Amino acid sequence: MRKPGDRTRVLVVEDDESYRDALSVALDQEGFAVTAVSTFKDGLHSFVADPPDIVLLDVLLPDGSGLELCRQMSELAPIPVMLTSALSDEVEVVLGLELGASDYVTKPYRLGELVARMRAVLRRRARPHDALRLHRSEDVVVVGPMEIDLVARQLYLRGDPVHLSRREFDLLVTLASPPGVVRTRQDLIDRVWADADLSDTKTLDKHIRSLRAKIEIDPSNPACLVTVHRVGFRLDCERGCTPGVVTA
Repeated sequence: MRKPGDRTRVLVVEDDESYRDALSVALDQEGFAVTAVSTFKDGLHSFVADPPDIVLLDVLLPDGSGLELCRQMSELAPIPVMLTSALSDEVEVVLGLELGASDYVTKPYRLGELVARMRAVLRRRARPHDALRLHRSEDVVVVGPMEIDLVARQLYLRGDPVHLSRREFDLLVTLASPPGVVRTRQDLIDRVWADADLSDTKTLDKHIRSLRAKIEIDPSNPACLVTVHRVGFRLDCERGCTPGVVTA
């Protein structure tokens, strides 16, 4: 578990020795704890064995594609990956971002700008370290691509933090405990608005719409938070819940 004051850990995967050595020294001076490797294999091994807080990943590696390594890392844990490359082809940039990269930096880059962008990514992705997929906690409820951190009261959708109001979060937790169970409207009202003496379902419907806007690919045709006609609602994220509105 991370302790307050621990240095932010960065994994540098860079086959160019001059870049790798310069980054290791410069990032250490900026207060980061640096692990630097030069290959796809070593990068993946280090990522799994000792998960960092952020990854700087070169696209061109001697034993594989950095884009493929980015994809594998993104599937293992929602740890931000920043791609670096001497290439600035738009197709490659878009592909990298679609595969899960948080940012794409073109070489040669200025250290100050790189560090500023790293810190911006870390602020967007800030979360308790032991809530990662590599360190599952009993305080994290997992439903499809969603991770609901019960302690921090934070939803992560495919690794990205999603802002929910107090009632939206309580509503989601109720529907996810356990997922797939139909909850009647009255049951949801009794559980989520127990302190408010809610007498009608209009407020519930409003919060259902708001929650759908944040977790559904098409809120008007929900595939995740589905309506069970004349009964209530069911959370069925295995069918198609995808990122909606993500906060920075």
